[in-house]
Amino acid sequence: MFLAAALSIVGLSFICWVLFNLAVYALPFFAGVSAGMLAYQTGAGAIGAMLVGLVAGVVTLVFGQLLFASIRTPAIRSVVALVYAGPAAIAGYHAVHGLSAIGGAEDSWRQAFSVTGAMVIAGVAWSRMSLLRPGGHSGTSEPSQRTVAG
Repeated sequence: MFLAAALSIVGLSFICWVLFNLAVYALPFFAGVSAGMLAYQTGAGAIGAMLVGLVAGVVTLVFGQLLFASIRTPAIRSVVALVYAGPAAIAGYHAVHGLSAIGGAEDSWRQAFSVTGAMVIAGVAWSRMSLLRPGGHSGTSEPSQRTVAG
């Protein structure tokens, strides 16, 4: 019994870790799946649809990261981060809702857990996007802006 409980905790911890690490990729994943399904429905075949989906997902991810890193206006950067954090929040809501249903929580508690999980996952996606700095710098000032003491 103890082993089953311990393995359940380890398994749920792993699922949560994967969810946090993949939160920022919810929009590219959705774009890739949507493009792949559209390609399949229009006759591209299974392999063609997978290639179209992969390319669409990668392009969405790279475009968003380049756009976020190149824009210097905080308001526009916030909008780009929100576009990526929105689908992550939806994915986080449903993941936590499913996990809390497995745990046997009541409906009101499941909703509370799900909304909290959605906010946390959206915050993680937002913070991962905000790690990209304008101009490719990691938060340090440029050499021309540094002052030399002495």
